[in-house]
Amino acid sequence: MLSSYHVQIIILSGINVIMAASLNLITGYTGQLSIGHAAFMSIGAYASGLATLLLGFPFYLSLFIGALVASAFGVLLGLPTLKLKGDYLAIVTLGFCEIVRIVILNMDITGGAVGLRGLPKETDLLTVVVCVIITLLVLTRILHSRVGHALIAIREDETAAEGMGINTTYYKVIAFGVGAFFAGLGGGLFSHFFRYIHPNSFDFMRSIEQLCMVVLGGLGNLWGSVVGAVALTAIPELLRASADYRQLFYGALLIIMMRVRPEGLLGTRSEGFGIKSKFFRYSGWKKKGEA
Repeated sequence: MLSSYHVQIIILSGINVIMAASLNLITGYTGQLSIGHAAFMSIGAYASGLATLLLGFPFYLSLFIGALVASAFGVLLGLPTLKLKGDYLAIVTLGFCEIVRIVILNMDITGGAVGLRGLPKETDLLTVVVCVIITLLVLTRILHSRVGHALIAIREDETAAEGMGINTTYYKVIAFGVGAFFAGLGGGLFSHFFRYIHPNSFDFMRSIEQLCMVVLGGLGNLWGSVVGAVALTAIPELLRASADYRQLFYGALLIIMMRVRPEGLLGTRSEGFGIKSKFFRYSGWKKKGEA
């Protein structure tokens, strides 16, 4: 009952929901500012695409391989860099994003500057909906677990978390690994939907767009990521009729939104996990030296 155009918008919205939710785990819940999330998306897109083209793997196995490869890079990035905080970590992730883009741009196996062509169009609406549901369920389960409490504690006060015996580097690496896994999943869906990918499709601006989705919906709010991703995917299309002023309206809307409601459309829900107001009450950790 939907036209191909509307199906495409829904599919893109679903992919962006996966990207925004996975970035929210890193930035919103763990408090680690990452502006290189598109790098993990590109790694997943190319890894799954090459698994399909060169190795002949079936679609779902290729998706899983792309997500695993992206997760491995997330862990490799996290191990040496996650002792950094704030602006320094943001600069590192930005540099990583550019390194990945340039490396892919100069590799023959990825098609170089021409891009990777000829991918089968396997991504459909049902697959995207299932992947979105799995992503949200897994992230919700993580956030309601001991790991989730540790991540939120690190965001609230990393020094206090270390004092309570939480291995902050270990849990930040977990956040990066899980976030990169689902970013790679989104990249695999993206590549098998458009059938053609280019390194410039995953540049710095793609990361900023995904960060805007998280901030618009609400940092530390998983459902806010859904709302923010759908809104920032649909609004540019709704403004397509006024093509000359579309970007002007789009930018003005973001500015007004951040001025009127800086906490995002749905705000934060960290209180629901018992961390913000009662710091470690439900986390299960005790101070060093306690019995």
